[in-house]
Amino acid sequence: MMRPLIVLSCLLSVSLAWNSNYFPDNFKFGAATAAQQVEGAWDEDGKTETIWDKFVHQNPDRIGDRSSPDIASDSYHKYKEDIALAKAIGLDHYRMSIAWTRILPTGFADKINQAGVAYYKKLFAEMKANGIEPMVTLHHWDLPQSLQDSYGGWLNETITDLFADYARVCFELFKDDVKIWLTINEPKNLCHSGYGTGGGAPGVRGSGVNEYICARNIVLGHAKAYHIYDQEFRAQNNGRVSIVIDTDWYEPNTNSGEDVEAAERVLQFNFGLYGNPVYKGNWPEVIINRVGNRSSLEGLETSRLPAFTDEEIQFIRGTYDFMAVNYYSSNMVEAKPDADIGDPNFDSDISATTYRESSWPTCNGTHIVDTPWGLRSFLNWLKTTYGDIEIVITENGRSDKTGVLEDDHRVTYIQGHLSACLDAIFTDGINLTGYTVWSLIDTWEWSGGVSIAMGLNRVNFSDPERTRTPRKSATWLTEVIKNRCLEDTCS
Repeated sequence: MMRPLIVLSCLLSVSLAWNSNYFPDNFKFGAATAAQQVEGAWDEDGKTETIWDKFVHQNPDRIGDRSSPDIASDSYHKYKEDIALAKAIGLDHYRMSIAWTRILPTGFADKINQAGVAYYKKLFAEMKANGIEPMVTLHHWDLPQSLQDSYGGWLNETITDLFADYARVCFELFKDDVKIWLTINEPKNLCHSGYGTGGGAPGVRGSGVNEYICARNIVLGHAKAYHIYDQEFRAQNNGRVSIVIDTDWYEPNTNSGEDVEAAERVLQFNFGLYGNPVYKGNWPEVIINRVGNRSSLEGLETSRLPAFTDEEIQFIRGTYDFMAVNYYSSNMVEAKPDADIGDPNFDSDISATTYRESSWPTCNGTHIVDTPWGLRSFLNWLKTTYGDIEIVITENGRSDKTGVLEDDHRVTYIQGHLSACLDAIFTDGINLTGYTVWSLIDTWEWSGGVSIAMGLNRVNFSDPERTRTPRKSATWLTEVIKNRCLEDTCS
């Protein structure tokens, strides 16, 4: 008898007053997926195992519904249908990723899998034929398992050169197809979950140590890829390169100095750990000081946060052509005393309490809350912290466990967040030029499996054909893009 109440909770909205400005002419709309989550064909046509393939095959219970990415949405075979759906919505760009192991089965650049190359060539040609710009991520968490086995993955600096080699191969292979490149997606989740808590692939545990090693190698690998494009391909291809960094928004519980400082600290550990080296140079000062101090108290001779050399700081700084960010939800933050000194722990390094208000709209107990005000605050924080850099939102969307086609909760979420984008542009002067919905179609949502629906288009995972059906959110977004307006009348 409780289900109607749960469904109704999905429909709650923080606001019903949307910004009535027209979207600027240069503002682009898109939707996103990732190879591991939609392609399937996990061992077909020469593709080899990724860390997520191994993570699931080794223990299916790691996934909430015990599903696997082996077939996922079957986009490897149904890519034309997906591009047709993107065209029907009227999208300017489709953000997708290349599977490293589909291009380089061994992980190394000396063996290129032509079947994999042919797949992406066909995909890009289909996008071009339908007037859709590819926005291509090189690494969306799916590291070759062979490189994890041989080198320890992103905990080994050797991976930075192997990633750079892989990037060069892709830049060369697809130089006539792609103008927007994203090197690495959401390093925070890759480093914290994959190598810190072990909750995600490759399932390595080492909190308070591994996150920082991984972060250093991620931003160094990104910088190497960026410089390869800048020096070898930019003059000819005139494309753009960035790294995708994500965070929730963290709102101080009160205006007290302690709570404000705690909220800023959480943002720096979540976003600044990866963004600061790229946009400003070096780690955030608060992370250098806190991890260094706690390391000393733990009896360590050097900080658990590995230092950059001056040369590396200069090499990494400025390796972006725009700022690519993912945002979904908000949290409240209140200060608390520093955690006791003991075994290293990432959360202890932060030492802050985070929580969500019970009044914030959620949906079926999924992890995303509807707080568009948090997006606006985040965009303003980015400008204040890093300067007036062009920003593109590369992921934003809402999850549910029903998969319903009449997804009013998703319409409300996207409408609210697009309204926050307009507020940021017209009221706050934020240089925001794009918005990308996650996701174009339902995907295999990592540890949530296929039971978590996030697509503008439903995928029937019970059907071997993986049939796609547009949701209300898809037809609604079509009208928004067509009219470039959230209200019936705009100005």
